[in-house]
Amino acid sequence: MKQILQDLSTGETSLIESPSPILASKSLKISTNVSLISAGTERMLVNFGKSSYIEKARQQPEKVRMVFDKAITDGVVATYDSVKSKLSQPIPLGYSNVGVVQEVSDGISEFKVGDRVVSNGAHADIVTVKKNLCARIPDNVDDDSAVFTIIGSIGLQGVRLAKPALGEAFVVIGAGLIGLITIQLLKANGCKVLAVDLDQSKLDLAAQFGAEICNPGDGGNVISHSSTFSHGRGVDGVIITASTQSNEPMKQAAQICRVRGRVILVGVVGLNLDRADFYEKEISFQVSCSYGPGRYDTSYEEDGNDYPFGFVRWTEQRNFEAFLDLLSSGALNVKPLITSRFVFNDAPKAYAELTDNAAGLGILLDYESEIKQRLITRVSLADDHSFLSQKPSLAFLGAGNYASRILIPAFKKAGAQLHTLVSANGINSVIHGKKAGFLLSSTSAEDTINDPQNNTIVIATRHNSHSKFTAQALDANKNVWTEKPLAIDSDGLSVIKSAFEKARKRNKGHSSCPQLMVGFNRRFAPHIQKMKTLLSSEKDAKTIIITVNAGLIPDDHWTQDPKIGGERIIGEGCHFIDLARYLVGQPISSINGRSMMSNGEGSVILDRSSITLGFNDGSLGTILYLANGSADYPKERVEVFVGGKVLQLDNYRKLKGFGWRGFKKMNLFSQNKGQSACALAFIESIETGVPCIPVNEIFEVADATLEANNILLKNL
Repeated sequence: MKQILQDLSTGETSLIESPSPILASKSLKISTNVSLISAGTERMLVNFGKSSYIEKARQQPEKVRMVFDKAITDGVVATYDSVKSKLSQPIPLGYSNVGVVQEVSDGISEFKVGDRVVSNGAHADIVTVKKNLCARIPDNVDDDSAVFTIIGSIGLQGVRLAKPALGEAFVVIGAGLIGLITIQLLKANGCKVLAVDLDQSKLDLAAQFGAEICNPGDGGNVISHSSTFSHGRGVDGVIITASTQSNEPMKQAAQICRVRGRVILVGVVGLNLDRADFYEKEISFQVSCSYGPGRYDTSYEEDGNDYPFGFVRWTEQRNFEAFLDLLSSGALNVKPLITSRFVFNDAPKAYAELTDNAAGLGILLDYESEIKQRLITRVSLADDHSFLSQKPSLAFLGAGNYASRILIPAFKKAGAQLHTLVSANGINSVIHGKKAGFLLSSTSAEDTINDPQNNTIVIATRHNSHSKFTAQALDANKNVWTEKPLAIDSDGLSVIKSAFEKARKRNKGHSSCPQLMVGFNRRFAPHIQKMKTLLSSEKDAKTIIITVNAGLIPDDHWTQDPKIGGERIIGEGCHFIDLARYLVGQPISSINGRSMMSNGEGSVILDRSSITLGFNDGSLGTILYLANGSADYPKERVEVFVGGKVLQLDNYRKLKGFGWRGFKKMNLFSQNKGQSACALAFIESIETGVPCIPVNEIFEVADATLEANNILLKNL
């Protein structure tokens, strides 16, 4: 398949060939017939990409503050690498797509293979889209008209919020693509409409749709024209569909409204409001959110849960359907909005026109490639090269931010042979696979695991898939590195234990027994290695306090979902249970813990917990995992008290010794959590057959993590 991507650092657009994306749950796989370039949104993104770093910072001051905070805690080098990586990550463009359903997830009855649908899919010849973001197209609506549905629904939602009544007078500020559709929607509601814009060609189209027009750039006076238009009473409402940093549209909107008029913001404008403008007339102001109710709600969009029809009449999907019905009845005509079209393979030319021609409106992309060619699940990234059988040949499952920024470079630095990179959408595996030097990009985890050219599988997917992929890789006699956690529940952990035991029996007496490793990188960090060396001569029991200033993660983030991420103690807390286990060097003998309660009672807040570990030698470890702290405080602090001495480590940058003969401090310029050393140790373990972390410790920490989580949930 092919897809359009934009480089945020340069603004350049490119057409990338990648494997066909896998079909996710609650989704449709769609082969695209035509897609629509959004002249407003996509022109803004391209212009942002082409701007300098200083201009980018000016446009996003809140992100600049986040960069400074990260530099304070993590160091300048780590922060620079993170920002550079973020800006170098291309993003998919497009959200107005028409195509034919090729595949449907289990449990979906509303759609079937062969249906012609609209969706908010990107500019790609194959897209997978969640079912609530799709709608079936009536037979009498052609593709060229239907492709305006998603953008049109943005205007439709703005109109719904404005609640127009028959005979009312409305002003639409901004006669771009959404503005011109909004004008038609208001006319369909029986309203008088005045269109305001600086582009006369767009106003001429507005006039064709029945609107009066006003061009301030050509001497038109918006305030006086609006007064005449409303018979001196002030207009009933203003819908702003313009895109500008100026505050003038908001000020004008308030000035031309009648007492208790309505102002709806659909576009993007300056919001430095004058209170008096709104106060004296009691003007209502509301910002419209995209396509309507359900937008950005994970339960609705991702999980496919609909709102009750009687309580939420117009969801985003029902807005799509309503817009299509208006097209079907002839109440809307979007054909005049088509200003140009291109074959999909010429997409870069389309974006050149987008930036060069400010008067352009609807730019269509036509898709003509064969369906069979679009559905391939593996593409070559480099010329075939030989792989040494005695060295690890790696396949990566997962090409997200952590894998691409940290893990892949670490394994490459360790000398691993990089064979296949797998991602669910295909795009990430192509982008990062080419950059790192992988041979292949794929979207099929199963085919990759069973490929005989791979002898090692690195798993960096979402947490709920770790146990399945780990067991499959062990069954295929592959070495396995899995990012933490090893499993999110006892059933998953049992499957892994069983698969490992079978592999060990299968390879009994042979050096080819697979290595199993979890990415517990912190025990390989230089500061932790120094602490381990200092503690090795201490015979007394130790007291360890690990404080994790974890920071807030939204409740709807996938890591907070018990079924996907396992929540934060299982998903991340295992790191620190392993770290305490490593520093003490003794088996865990007891586990206790408490979590904060919501308002002192009710539900447990797992990311505000204290876990206490007892060890066989009498040592004590306390892990404070807290999401309610300040970003100015170190994200991780490790303290060890033993024999009248103390070690204190902050953020893997500064280690202090108190009372230690011959050791006072060890500082690094930038943070080092041991990822590179951890990858190297795993590669060496494959070559030598000696585990870098004993498997019994890996399973012990996994069991302890699950037990700790259960204790916290009971909060006894």
